[in-house]
Amino acid sequence: MLTAGKTNFLCALTLLCIGVIMVHSAGLSVGGGNPVTLESIVFSRSTAYLLIAVTAMACGALLPIADFARPRCLARWTPALIPLLLIAIVSVYVPLVGHEVNGASRWLRVPGTSFTFQPSELAKWGLVLVVAWYGRRFASSLSKFFSGLLPILMIVGTIAAIIALEDLGTAFLITGVCSLMLIASGARVRHFLMLAPAGIAAFVGFVMTSDYRVRRMTSFINPYEDPDGAGYHIIQSMVAIANGDVTGRGLGFGLQKFGYLPEDQTDFLFSIIAEELGLAGVSLILAIYVMLLFAGLSVAKKQADLMLRLVALGVTLTVSFQACMNLLVVTGLMPTKGIALPLLSSGGTGWILTALCLGLLISMDRTASHATLEHVAPDSNELAPGAVPA
Repeated sequence: MLTAGKTNFLCALTLLCIGVIMVHSAGLSVGGGNPVTLESIVFSRSTAYLLIAVTAMACGALLPIADFARPRCLARWTPALIPLLLIAIVSVYVPLVGHEVNGASRWLRVPGTSFTFQPSELAKWGLVLVVAWYGRRFASSLSKFFSGLLPILMIVGTIAAIIALEDLGTAFLITGVCSLMLIASGARVRHFLMLAPAGIAAFVGFVMTSDYRVRRMTSFINPYEDPDGAGYHIIQSMVAIANGDVTGRGLGFGLQKFGYLPEDQTDFLFSIIAEELGLAGVSLILAIYVMLLFAGLSVAKKQADLMLRLVALGVTLTVSFQACMNLLVVTGLMPTKGIALPLLSSGGTGWILTALCLGLLISMDRTASHATLEHVAPDSNELAPGAVPA
C-alpha cells in the first residue's frame, strides 16, 4: 500500500531526478563548451547534490522524530535556535564572510573553500520548528494577543525583516507559513487581520526603498514598458512557455536557454521545462506538487502530538507555497522574485534541507502507522479497546 510517507519519498525523488536532467538541459550552450553526455550528468555537481539530498531524506526518515519532539528532548532546546538563526542571517552582511551574487548578499562562504549556502534557507526551515514548539508550548494562550501571539510574531517579524533587506520573496514566504501555523495552533484570525495594514505598509516600505524592486513592480504591471530591462526576464519566460505549446520542442531542443532567458537553471527552470516538455511535462510537475501537498497534509492529520502536527503542516506549506510563488513568477502572475522551484531549480542547500524536512514527514508517517497497528489486538481482526478505526 502506498502510504503518505512513501508518496512523499517517491515525489521528492522524482522531482530531484527531473531537476538534474533539466538543469543540464538548461545548461547547454552553443560553441566550445563541454557536451552533455550520460557520463557528464552522472559525475556532475547536480548529481552529487541529488545523492546528498536523498541521503539527507533517508536520515530524516530514520530519525525518531516522535521521541525528539518530547518536551524533555529536542523541544526543550528549540528556543536556542532563535539566536543562532539571527546570527546566521546577519552574517551575510559581514565582510569576508558574506558572499555577493548578482548584486545580492544572500550567501555565506565557508572560509578557505568555495562552498556557499543561504542562511535564509536555514531560517525558513528553522522557524518551522520554532513556531511548532511555540504553538504547542503556548497553545492555551495563543488566542490572547499580547501574552500569547505577540512574542512569537516579534521573533518571526524580526527574522523576516532582516531577510527582507536582500530577499523579500523568502521573507514573504516565511511570514505566510508561520502565520498559518499559528492560526492552526489556536491564534485568532482577527488578530492577523488587525495587523494586516502594518504588514502591507512594511511590504510597501521595502519595495519603495529599493529601485530594483520598484522596477520589478512596474514591469509586472507592464513588462513591455521596459522590454530590454526590468521586463526582460518575464517576457523571455513567457516566450519559452508559449514555444512549448502542447508537445514541447523536445528534451534539449529548447531555444530560450541559448542566451535569451537569464537564470534558466535556477529561478526560471520551469520555463525551460514548459518549452521542451510541453503540456505533458508541465502537467507532470504540477501533479507531483499536488501529491506532495495532499500527502503532507495526510501526515499532519495523523499526528497526535500538536508539535509534530505543526511541523508536518509547516514543511508541507513551505514546499507548496514556494512552488506556487515560483510558478506565479515565471508565468507573469507575480512580480519577479528570487524564489527557486523546490527540488527542481539548481541548488545545493535548498535541495538538501528540503529533502531532510520531507524525510521527517516520512518518519512521522511511519511512527503514526506503527502506533495505529499497536492498537490492534493480536491474532484478531477486532480493534483493541480505545483504538480509533483507520
